[in-house]
Amino acid sequence: RPTELRFGIVGSDGQPVRDFEVEHEKRMHFIVVRRDGRGFQHLHPELGDDGAWRVELTLPAAGSYRVFADFKHDGEARTLAADLAVDGEADYAPLPAPATSADTGDGYDVRLDADSIRAGRETELGFTVTTRDGEAIETEPYLGAGGHLVALREGDLAYLHVHPEGHGGDAVDFMTKFPSDGRYRLYLQFKHEGQVHTAEFTQEVGR
Repeated sequence: RPTELRFGIVGSDGQPVRDFEVEHEKRMHFIVVRRDGRGFQHLHPELGDDGAWRVELTLPAAGSYRVFADFKHDGEARTLAADLAVDGEADYAPLPAPATSADTGDGYDVRLDADSIRAGRETELGFTVTTRDGEAIETEPYLGAGGHLVALREGDLAYLHVHPEGHGGDAVDFMTKFPSDGRYRLYLQFKHEGQVHTAEFTQEVGR
């Protein structure tokens, strides 16, 4: 069911923080995902006069979710996280096997090009988007960039939010550094024909 979720960011003085800076066209990026990597959402709450952020949220299934408030304050990018429980019997599933292609479910295929990924090293991740009939497309600006990438580590859901290094033709490229080895779930979001689409990948990061 649609529900209004309210939350606040509180400073060291115990008062609500209000002076957020615009980062990628928004003052707040709010990421929601279930503990098994399902149900990913990237939302943009609105700040009320009372210092509370509000966003309409619909969670598709029961279970334990992790929420991330991603914002910039006093010139510093920050991420705060909390747990959110949805009552009911949860049917958790393991992450899908690593793959280099993904179907967005709404008409697009995405290919991931990356060398062997090693923890602690800069890694280039390149994504190419095509329609179902194989026609390459050029993504449109989404929040000021050719695409956005969120990576979550399996288990503790350690969080990375990465923005593109380049956007040439039909390719969207990212440079990132994974903090440790393990499996990660990648969520690529891009915009085409005015709509935002999401492609999900599992990637193995070695030592």
